[in-house]
Amino acid sequence: MTISAWTSLVNIWDYNVYWANIVQIAIVCAILLVSNAIRRKVKFIRNSLMPTAIIGGFLGLGIKYLLMGIADWTNIPEIAILTNDFLGVITYHALALGFIAIGLKEVEKNKETGKAIGRPIKSGLFIVCNYVLQGILGLVITIGLSFVFTKVAPYAGVLLPMGYGQGPGQAFNIGTIFQTAGFEGGQSYGLMIATMGFVSASVGGVIYLNVMAKKGKLKRKNNEGMSESQEGGYVEATNEIPLVESVDKLTIQVALVGVTYLLTWVILTALTLAIDNSGVNFLINSVKPLLWGFNFIFSIAMANLVKFIIKRLKKRKLMNRTYTNNYMLNRVSGVAFDFMIIASIMAIDVQAISNWGSIISLIIICVLGAVVTMWYDSYVAKRVYKGYEQEAFLVFYGTMTGTASTGIALLREIDPEFKTPAATEIVTGSSTAIMFGFPLFLITGVIFNGWWWIIGSLALLIVMFIVFHFFLLHEPKNKTAKPVAQKE
Repeated sequence: MTISAWTSLVNIWDYNVYWANIVQIAIVCAILLVSNAIRRKVKFIRNSLMPTAIIGGFLGLGIKYLLMGIADWTNIPEIAILTNDFLGVITYHALALGFIAIGLKEVEKNKETGKAIGRPIKSGLFIVCNYVLQGILGLVITIGLSFVFTKVAPYAGVLLPMGYGQGPGQAFNIGTIFQTAGFEGGQSYGLMIATMGFVSASVGGVIYLNVMAKKGKLKRKNNEGMSESQEGGYVEATNEIPLVESVDKLTIQVALVGVTYLLTWVILTALTLAIDNSGVNFLINSVKPLLWGFNFIFSIAMANLVKFIIKRLKKRKLMNRTYTNNYMLNRVSGVAFDFMIIASIMAIDVQAISNWGSIISLIIICVLGAVVTMWYDSYVAKRVYKGYEQEAFLVFYGTMTGTASTGIALLREIDPEFKTPAATEIVTGSSTAIMFGFPLFLITGVIFNGWWWIIGSLALLIVMFIVFHFFLLHEPKNKTAKPVAQKE
């Protein structure tokens, strides 16, 4: 079979059944399996705590450019089947689907008090303080470099909290908005920051673990072979639907996520139509793209709505069994985020950020971003999370430079059975962080409109940091922070 005959197989029929898209997904699956084998078999990679998805992303990026090179050499463009556009689609939708799965989970409660575990307000403020501090740092760097390199947009620095704090999905979304607004290579710029964030989390986290271990301040533990109960969930729980009935239990979880995303699309479409009919240029030019760029926020809102409806149905005895399962929803979100990470790195357009301005600004932003985040998280963890300072630092630093899964991976090195509330803090804090951090998200929709917007946004971020940081460290006079003992 010739090469041209093989490439024609993706659309062998006149009726297009989207084989090209299915093949790309299948290639990503194959890359994931190979990357997992590499991580398991190569000791120094395994010890680095580099997530499999990150290894897969870099491997896939190399394969993408290899296929592009072969296509140019053979003059057969169909060989370059991995496209940035479709990889971007995976990144965009996987972010929202992952957040929906997390949003549908039941909040873990203390068996004795019946209250939610963790301190969502404190942890939410901590997360947003990280966002805002990263935004201030990034803007100061890119504003200064924009006077030296014309290719560097002065507002590009706000992509630091999007890439480090929020992760590749949001870096892709906001980078796309910036690229549309005139920042050449904005999409790849954001994805590159997110990718370097994972490296900062893994490399920086491992260095910290080893240094602290040598000083005798912590002990790394074996976290292999954890059971379901240790991970914080069960396949079968009280009053839940059976694992296998007329429909598989996992199928129900996926269906709930799908229906929630459908509601998200309906809401976004309705808002878009309303904006188009308003005739207001600001809403049409700035707010409308922001709505679709922040699809994950609306996804979380719809997840909470669906969860509320389910609770009401159960309260009125119209639903007798529990259909959601935290353990399986964790698995759904894990799949979505793994594919999101791989696709986001593979979607990077290296040529778009190959100019010296982009390269130098990326190096400065990523290095200083990691250093400042590590310092700030260590500073706050010692003052807010008494009794589990090291655990809190690792989970927050890993999350604020990578994703929650990266933070959990670092936490498991010293707390594999989650005996401290550190893991719960990052989960409960994420819900309130959206509320506190909403002004930052609004800034990304207007900051590219001119210098007054850039300077005003920087000033607002500084004020936000001062206020939020004060309330983060402030404790009421009648309530002092008590050390939290680890569970036996």
